[in-house]
Amino acid sequence: MQTDLRRAYRLEYLTIGWNVAEAVIALTFGILAGSLALTAFGIDSVIEVFSAVVVLFELRGHGDHDPHQGAERRFLQLIGGGFFLLAAYVVVEAAWELLNRSRPDQSIPGIALTSASLVTMWLLASAKHRLGHRMECLPLIADSRETRLCSLLSAVALAGLALNAALGWWWADPVAALGIAVLAILEGIEAWSGEHPEHH
Repeated sequence: MQTDLRRAYRLEYLTIGWNVAEAVIALTFGILAGSLALTAFGIDSVIEVFSAVVVLFELRGHGDHDPHQGAERRFLQLIGGGFFLLAAYVVVEAAWELLNRSRPDQSIPGIALTSASLVTMWLLASAKHRLGHRMECLPLIADSRETRLCSLLSAVALAGLALNAALGWWWADPVAALGIAVLAILEGIEAWSGEHPEHH
């Protein structure tokens, strides 16, 4: 059990490290390119760091800790609120960009980042899912679902960036950002409720 717990910690630390780097790169190049999809992707990465920290706290009390109590519960609601604010910001900004036909520059670094994140997050999600079931650790199983959702979010952002770069479809960027907003709402609902159904 201790070996599995150490592996769970390593997975969460890896998640935090990756998301910190992802946030810095995405926000930097998203702002430089004027890409709403990439900027929203970066903001989501910041929120994911705090979410992973919550899971670390829950892992410390694995077996006798109630994730619906105390500071962890309030922290989850704060994270959920962060996702809702992100979604609201993206919807307003995307509507503005579509109405004004704002054209973001292409971002090769953004395409490279979201491509790498698509693969990395999917592999991390699979590892967390397997380990969570072996440990019978519901927080880790729930986190694997959130990490898989991050992988899908990477795919949405990548689609918008690639279509803009390859075909000049400027509107693909704000439309992809709207897709990110939908995923952010789903993550927000899950975090706010604190209820994570087990996924097999």
